[in-house]
Amino acid sequence: MICHRGPQEPSGDDRCGRLLLIGNPNVGKSALFSRLTGLDAVSSNYPGTTIGFLEGTLEHRGKSYRVIDVPGAYTLSATNEAEEIARRIVDEGAQRAIIVLDATALERNLVLAMEVLERKIPSVVALNMVDEARHKGIIIDIQALERELGVPVVPTVAVTGQGIRELLDKLDQARESHLPQCSKEERWNRIGNVVDRVQRVEHRHHTLVDKLEDASVNPIWGSLLGILILGASLYLVRGIGEGLISHVFDPLFEGLLRPILEDLARNLGDGMLRKVLIGTLFQGKIDFELSFGLLTTGLYVEFAMVLPYIIAFYGVLSLLEDVGYLPRLAILFDALLHRMGIHGYAVIPTLLGLGCNVPGILATRVLESKRERFIASTLISVAVPCTSLQAMVVGALGDSPMHMGAVYLTLLSSWVIIGRILHRLLPGFSPELIVEIPPYRRPSPSALWLKLRLRVKDFLLEATPLVLGGILLVNGLEALGVMDLISAVFGPPIRFLTGLPPSAAGPIVMGLFRKDVAVGLLLPLGLTVNQMTVAVTLLAMTFPCIATFVVLLKELGSKDTMKSLLIMVIAALSAGSILNGILKLTTH
Repeated sequence: MICHRGPQEPSGDDRCGRLLLIGNPNVGKSALFSRLTGLDAVSSNYPGTTIGFLEGTLEHRGKSYRVIDVPGAYTLSATNEAEEIARRIVDEGAQRAIIVLDATALERNLVLAMEVLERKIPSVVALNMVDEARHKGIIIDIQALERELGVPVVPTVAVTGQGIRELLDKLDQARESHLPQCSKEERWNRIGNVVDRVQRVEHRHHTLVDKLEDASVNPIWGSLLGILILGASLYLVRGIGEGLISHVFDPLFEGLLRPILEDLARNLGDGMLRKVLIGTLFQGKIDFELSFGLLTTGLYVEFAMVLPYIIAFYGVLSLLEDVGYLPRLAILFDALLHRMGIHGYAVIPTLLGLGCNVPGILATRVLESKRERFIASTLISVAVPCTSLQAMVVGALGDSPMHMGAVYLTLLSSWVIIGRILHRLLPGFSPELIVEIPPYRRPSPSALWLKLRLRVKDFLLEATPLVLGGILLVNGLEALGVMDLISAVFGPPIRFLTGLPPSAAGPIVMGLFRKDVAVGLLLPLGLTVNQMTVAVTLLAMTFPCIATFVVLLKELGSKDTMKSLLIMVIAALSAGSILNGILKLTTH
């Protein structure tokens, strides 16, 4: 058994048994991965990056393989972080490789395939989506393609399982290609010759699906279709999330956990341990949203408020992803978002943030550069109100539609202005959106379930300790009187800049951690409608909840989180000051 290693790899046998699954984005690798490994998979981030990949186990004919789903790449001459990680994984070597080609776009797919084959890794080619190619009138001579590439080629349809058994049987015949190393120009010339010799295209009439594919990237029809799909997706996410809360998670907390925790609270008495674990009791009862204990609010925020929307969002996202719609949506929004230093895929986390900022920030991982992820995360935290924040706005200002509209207009203006400023000031650049538009295709239920399961598990493993740790920190700050000190320090500048009374400083600072409590503390202060509008705007533009803060800390790191916090404070005070001045002018 031969294991190929990069020059920096250890000399042991830890790399033996690696089977790489390599291909462009949107070629069906996820469906093929789930066919090969079942649901026995884990997700990992490449060391030092946020780029993730899947690992699974395959047993075949007495041999065991560690299957690695390499991040989708168009080339190993890396143009973005995902392609750089793909190159590193390939250069680390493997016992075998399965190169997945999209039969409907053979010429483009052969670029990556030849780069891998030139590295002399024993390989088998899975020519996937041969059914779609046939429907498009594309005929590929399998034997001729085998001769050109020098490795076995198996036609497959991953979503139905066609060809998977033959592909597994061919693993024993995986071999190094006869292709020599060559320049980029030589490679393209070879690709052109290969396609001419192995592929022919027959005439066919456009189907309804073809027409829908064309319409979905049209600037006018695509925008209308995008609005409908986004609206339906947000409605579906909210409906599923609220349904899970109402019918699954709330009954579990109320029927199962409440009696246990209230009994525990009585047994613990009034000491510090009860304060930490259970939190504040209201007339002897636990309020899961306000008690702020580790076992009450800590668990409730994570599992009953955030997790249902995580499940709903990732389910809908995976469906749109596997159907082939997300690249089209990204292209439609790219022109607008690129002016703010982020590319079209940022529309996904931004829209998700309207439901809950936590999964919105986690979803910024779809962006390619650290700079883009910082800009998108900061914009979501500052100017994208989640559903609970929107409920806060309506509850405080619902009697005055004009003032409520002023809050939303301020948030929208801040989103645009902050994005433009960060784009101009931050070093680096945003990569151009280079994305292959795949055909619409039927999703694989097993691949959808695998993605949803792994994404939800990753969220729970990453976010749970952070949320609990954040709540513990806030309780500690309150017990030490640090929160009162912060209120005393921030009171004068808040009054000077925004016209709010000093008594409003405490609730606003508390709003960094507990928005619901902050609104409750503002209502008895007798603020005018103008002052309440400014106060609500300040609350909306600072950290929406402790869960968002800790997830932001995890995604950006402490240094960039502090930068984001500084931007947040400056933006909120600036917007509050400007809004205060405008409201004064309009009321005189």
